[in-house]
Amino acid sequence: MASRFQFGFMKWRRPALGASSVLVLLSLALVLFRGLNLGIDFTGGNVVQVEFEARPDVGEVREVVSAVVAKEAMIQDFGDRGIIIRTNEDTDESRKQLIEVLSGKYKDMKVIGFEKVGPVVGRELRGQALLGLSAALAAILIYITVRFQFRFAVVSVVPLVHDVVLALGFFSLTRMEISSSFIAAILTIVGYSLNNTIIILDRIRENWRNLSRQGIVDLVNASVNQTLSRTINTTLTTLFPVLALCIWGGPVLSTFSYAMLVGIIAGTYSSIFVSTGMIVEWWLYRPETK
Repeated sequence: MASRFQFGFMKWRRPALGASSVLVLLSLALVLFRGLNLGIDFTGGNVVQVEFEARPDVGEVREVVSAVVAKEAMIQDFGDRGIIIRTNEDTDESRKQLIEVLSGKYKDMKVIGFEKVGPVVGRELRGQALLGLSAALAAILIYITVRFQFRFAVVSVVPLVHDVVLALGFFSLTRMEISSSFIAAILTIVGYSLNNTIIILDRIRENWRNLSRQGIVDLVNASVNQTLSRTINTTLTTLFPVLALCIWGGPVLSTFSYAMLVGIIAGTYSSIFVSTGMIVEWWLYRPETK
């Protein structure tokens, strides 16, 4: 199948694989030594429910709270007059200071209730997230082995790990707070990246009959070019809404939107260079018939 694109992606496969290896190692080093800025869902903290006669804007309340708490607080409205404030600080002193500052600013405010959320919830969330991601990767590996072949399954799963690790490295580097929505973003990234990769691998499988005539490098390169317009369309139609969320979504959506932004960029790159580059290098090292 002819393609209007004739880019030589595979001549850059080794520099691309080398760059990805370096970025993955740097990301792992950041996570191990710098750590992640975990939010209240993972670390525990205080939850305060307040009510107003005339509820102020949530953004205004966030500015008042940010002057008291060290980390970004999660603030959301409930009912007609209430607001829920969740902070990482779990001491009684920090909670009292928060209530005093709010009471000084809003004379009509009254505290409906408060509670301390322990870090046990965080451990459960981390365990469930890891279990869910591992189960998803295992199911993907089995399905693609049956649908294509084992080496295709491996080169489709490795980019998923690549994308997730880069997202973790970005959050570690920027010290952006990680909330429970980060888990949703990671699972979305996995699905998005896999979709791009499968489209290219399916075209490689269709073109496999030309292997003896084209050679593995030209065959894979042609397959990437034949699916490039679809890859570009998928990337741009996803990227534009995510960019809008990053710019105008505010602090509440920042974790999800920025994780998605990094995932889209990394996922597009890995589907074009990482998975295909691994297929080529694996075949050159150990060729076999399909």
